Amino acid sequence: MNLTNPSNTLSPDKWVDNYADYLFNYAIVRVNNSNVAKDLVQETFFAGLKSAKNFEGKSTERTWLVSILKRKIIDYYRKINSKKGQAEVRMSFYDSGENEGNWIEERVPQTWGNDADKDIENEELKNQLDECIDNLPEKYAMVFKMKTIQQFETEDICKELNISPSNLWVIIHRARTQLRGCMEKNWFNK
Repeated sequence: MNLTNPSNTLSPDKWVDNYADYLFNYAIVRVNNSNVAKDLVQETFFAGLKSAKNFEGKSTERTWLVSILKRKIIDYYRKINSKKGQAEVRMSFYDSGENEGNWIEERVPQTWGNDADKDIENEELKNQLDECIDNLPEKYAMVFKMKTIQQFETEDICKELNISPSNLWVIIHRARTQLRGCMEKNWFNK
């Protein structure tokens, strides 16, 4: 690492303050589970520390961390779709609250690498996920985006849309189920 060139220098001690929220928001939109998103961000920081010597300064620090996170998200989906991953994934059903219907995964360390094929695949995954969200019924898409992307509070969404909290969670559950089905059909089973 060239310490005399600021564009080629990383500041890991500032990553949490500078990038944690951005990376979490990026991840939560793609995995729809705050616990998994937090794990992926943590793994991203760890992978960044491990591969800091490979940072060439050709991108910003944030862009570099996002590229690591993208790889982690793809690895996450590959793992839960593999036979081994499916055996490690279990469904956690709660009657209400933010954990209702979330996927919980046993996490294992994963390797990270960066090449053009992976960048293309990351973009394709994002595009497919966006397309699946766009294909949701209008109310499902609106509630899903407000809750998981824009991170509105449940109470605020309920007031805005004049729905009950239990109705909101039913809509979120149905949206997630449809998104999962869409991704399985259009991404994993290509």
